[in-house]
Amino acid sequence: MEIKSVFDADFKRFGRVVEGDFTSLLASLKETPLPEKGAAYSPSCKELESEEMVKFFEENVYGEMPIQLGYCNGHNQQLNCLEYHKGSEVNLANEDFILLLGSVFDIEDGKLDTSKVVAFKVPAGVAVEVYGTSLHYTPCGVNGSAFKVLIVLPKGTNVNPIRGSKDKMLWATNKWLLAHKDSNAAAHGAYVGLVGENIKI
Repeated sequence: MEIKSVFDADFKRFGRVVEGDFTSLLASLKETPLPEKGAAYSPSCKELESEEMVKFFEENVYGEMPIQLGYCNGHNQQLNCLEYHKGSEVNLANEDFILLLGSVFDIEDGKLDTSKVVAFKVPAGVAVEVYGTSLHYTPCGVNGSAFKVLIVLPKGTNVNPIRGSKDKMLWATNKWLLAHKDSNAAAHGAYVGLVGENIKI
């Protein structure tokens, strides 16, 4: 599929580039662990949550709301799922990576056709705010490479699993999930809401 840039006009409906000095944060992110297979997610990491960086994102992205800084590190080249939160997510990495994005406005009768998913490359050192209306999930590496991506979210997001909710998409605190039928998440009971190809980069 075509891979666009977050500096393209098409990205504006999904998010925006966040300007700032992330030198120290990127150095801390580089020291976070990288699994040999798959991807590992930590919603909150004290090594990333310096007072300076927490204050920066609270003031410049989240309107003084409390936030958490974590990471998603590993290896991935496939869509598998899409999720959204009530609030934006900020991503940043030392290496180029790819985001597969959709829109909550394209969900019809609880389903999203994966043909509506768009791929965007995020250059190394560039922070992007992914809006709360944008569907996203595990980043993809460029040309099969591994990644270490900062994940900034409203505090408490993804912290506790939720099962058996009347809302079939609600999978964890402030996390609504649509899984592809061929994904590991679907095998573990996640709501199957993605139809079409399980896109692979």
